[in-house]
Parts: sequence; C-alpha cells; structure tokens
Amino acid sequence: AILDLRTRLAQNEEQTRARNAELSEQLQALRRNLLEMNNQLEAVRGEMARLRGSNEQLLRDVSELQRKQRDIGQAVDDRLRKVEPQKVTLDGKEFNADPEEKRQYDEAIALLRAGDFEKASLAFANFLKRWPSSGYSDAAHFWYGNALYGKRDHKEAIAAFRAFVAKVPESGRAPEALLAIANSQAEMKDKVAARKTLDELIKAYPKSEAAVAGKERLASLK
Repeated sequence: AILDLRTRLAQNEEQTRARNAELSEQLQALRRNLLEMNNQLEAVRGEMARLRGSNEQLLRDVSELQRKQRDIGQAVDDRLRKVEPQKVTLDGKEFNADPEEKRQYDEAIALLRAGDFEKASLAFANFLKRWPSSGYSDAAHFWYGNALYGKRDHKEAIAAFRAFVAKVPESGRAPEALLAIANSQAEMKDKVAARKTLDELIKAYPKSEAAVAGKERLASLK
C-alpha cells in the first residue's frame, strides 16, 4: 500500500510539474501577448497624436484659407466700388455717377469753397468737357460761372450763367444766375445791360430771394 501510495504521489508530482510547466508556458505567452498589445496600443496612441496634430494643422490651414478668401472678396468689392456707378442725389435730382466723375466734381467744388477760383474754373471746365452728359452738368455750369465771377472774368462768367439759365430755366439756381449776370454787367460798368437783366430776373422769378435782392440792386443802379 505504501509503495502504491508513493507511486501515485510520484505520478501526481509529475503531473503537477507538467501542469506547472504548461501554465508557465501559457503565462509567458500571455505576457508576450500583453507586451505586443501594449506596443500596439502605444503605436495607436502615437498615430492618434500624429493625426490630432495633422487635424489641428488642417484646421489652421482651412482658417487661413478662409481669411485669405475674405480678404480677396473684400478687395474685389473695394475694386468694384471704385468702378461701379454710384447713386447720387443733387438738387433734388437722383442719378448714377461714375466714381471718377464724382471725384472730379467734388474736387472742383472743394477748390471753389477754398477760394481758389483760378483752379476751380479750370477744374469745372475740364469736368464739363469730359462729362458733358453728367448728372452733375447743370450744377457744374452754375458753379463754373461762379468760379469765373470769383476770378473777375466777368465776360466769361456772363456767358456761363446765360448758358445755365437757357439750359435749365426751371432750376432753383436760375434766379441766382441772372442776379450774378447783372452783377457782372455792373462790374463791367454796363448799367444798361445790368438793369435789363434785373428786370428780366424780377419778371421771370418774382417770388425768388434773388428777385428781392435784384430790386435793391436795381434801385442802386438808377
């Protein structure tokens, strides 16, 4: 019985060693698998970090591209505004004006307001030559006459004001133009012509402020 027990113990020990060896081998395999999985995980993390960095760079690139597109769009809009006609309202009249046309008219007006009648008259003359059909044309004729009057070129001023009145007799500035003609004639010592123009003013525009001033002027010429 003892020998039989020893034999069975030896067999159990052998089986245990074999089982332990098998478990040890399985444990080593498991460790190798865990190590490989850890390496793969680290590789995935590295790839994700790389992709995250690439995505952030892509977002920055897209943002920069959008900014450039906005800048280009703004630049195009600015250029279009410089060449597209602009809606203008002057003396109750609305019309479209070329940007350069508006710039030249505004420049001439600025010269007149600054009292530089020589340059202003030249600016208005050039404007009327370049833009004969402009919506500014009537006003430009009137202010051209004023610039000529300001530099004491009375003969040319009379011609300019006459052309203005003939073209737009219904204009609110027509009475002022006639009064300016009379003043120019008086400056030229032509009292007869001045009185005739003042009579014309008072008859044609009796309710205008210019007519009131004309009556006073007419009294001083008699």
